[in-house]
Amino acid sequence: MLERLWAPWRSRYVAGLGAADSESEEGTLFERILAATEPDEETGILWRGDTCFAVLNAHPYGSGHLMVVPNRAVADLADLTDAESEELWSAVRAAVAAIRRAYNPEGVNVGINLGAAAGAGLPDHLHVHCMPRWQGDTNFMTTVAEARVLPEPLTESWSRLRNAWGDQ
Repeated sequence: MLERLWAPWRSRYVAGLGAADSESEEGTLFERILAATEPDEETGILWRGDTCFAVLNAHPYGSGHLMVVPNRAVADLADLTDAESEELWSAVRAAVAAIRRAYNPEGVNVGINLGAAAGAGLPDHLHVHCMPRWQGDTNFMTTVAEARVLPEPLTESWSRLRNAWGDQ
């Protein structure tokens, strides 16, 4: 199993999300994040639209890893309304632009895992991953130690991406 190396400053954030994962609460994880009363900086929400929003990945592959998510839980692209689909893809374009402004990467991964067999961790609520990439950004830690090293706190990633997102 792939492990992650987390710094102590992350414990409050992780504990907060863990509490939101309890089965006694209703809605998907993304619906609960969207409905949370905490400030966006604490929930990781970068942008809110009429039908979709963008949020940092709480378990990122690297700094700047975010997701664009429909506000309502839908499992498949075919389940989106026309308005949701249009806003989702417009927000993905805005997310990629923000990633480029914030991180100046050599490339950007954009992807969706539809269904558990495709690797979706939350198969009932589709989400589009957007992540900056650089040549050689993988290293022995992932291969040998099955761990990822994250160079910046999520709060810094949030600030960089939120500022780069702008009003688009």
